[in-house]
Amino acid sequence: MTANAANSPPPTSLTPKLAGFDAEFSSLQHYIRVITDRIWESRQIDDIYRYYSDPCTVETASTVSTSIADILDGTRATLAMFPDRRLLAEDVIQSGDAKGGFLSSHRIISTMTHLGDGSFGKPTGRRLHVRTIADCVCRDNRIIHEWLVRDHAAIALQIGSTPQALARRWLNERGGWHKPQAGAAPSGYVSHLSDDVLAVGYASHVEDFVCGRGRVANAYDDAAQQIGPGELTCYGHREIEEFWTRAFSDFQVKAFAVEHLAVQRDHLEPSDSRRADRVAMRFRAQTVHEGRAPTPGHFGASTGQPVEILGILHAEFWRGRIIREWLLIDEVALWMQIFDSSA
Repeated sequence: MTANAANSPPPTSLTPKLAGFDAEFSSLQHYIRVITDRIWESRQIDDIYRYYSDPCTVETASTVSTSIADILDGTRATLAMFPDRRLLAEDVIQSGDAKGGFLSSHRIISTMTHLGDGSFGKPTGRRLHVRTIADCVCRDNRIIHEWLVRDHAAIALQIGSTPQALARRWLNERGGWHKPQAGAAPSGYVSHLSDDVLAVGYASHVEDFVCGRGRVANAYDDAAQQIGPGELTCYGHREIEEFWTRAFSDFQVKAFAVEHLAVQRDHLEPSDSRRADRVAMRFRAQTVHEGRAPTPGHFGASTGQPVEILGILHAEFWRGRIIREWLLIDEVALWMQIFDSSA
């Protein structure tokens, strides 16, 4: 994404002006694309002070940080390992309002080369592409709270390692699994839970799939495409069914919560055509590593370990059925909890 593209308002969006934000921003989507370009693409890292509150809680699947200093340190460490990293915006699905806080669900594909030492080990020189979805609460021209899921399994596999090996490395470096409670979102922010029939139906489908009772034929188009952890791409009902079984059959779900649910329908002008309807969803499942199948699956023999699963999904629909889906779950974080012996 070039600077000129980032600073141009989206040409076809029916989104309102942003109360409380700088006049240059025509919509939340425009705001997120521009500040992403300035901070990370243009390497204006100090703009973090301008566009993030302090404190600002950032929760990932395995960590919680609370200060601008943490965000700056994390950004610099990432660029030291991947100095040519790009953040290419695939979509921004927005919800909320000025009173309660806007939320952008921002899906990014990063291209980068592993050229520096750091948390992923010695540089391998390998080229990578990795997805991230960041849910950012935005108010008064700043990001004030963020949930972020990055596909660390994809990084591990593309540098010649495995999610299991990376999980053991991080457990050793951190002295076990020590993820603090992130706490509530900022005062006044109310999680957006759409009552749109498309969004509600999708959330129900996802819960059924996570809990092992979903039916792919009920939700997906025959030619649907799904991209999951490790950049695994599935096509059609059979492969998508196999993915859902592989991803969750090793966990008994004790509690499932939808934390964010939004639908976006964008008309395209001047023609009468439309973009596919899109839904963004974030969920949290409290599970136990106990397989539902008689034999161990993708996550190995049951350990009885408690495992929290934080997932963010984007889905596109045509005539009420899923045609494309992106499911972000950090498998490295799951393996860390399975392997953890520090409790």
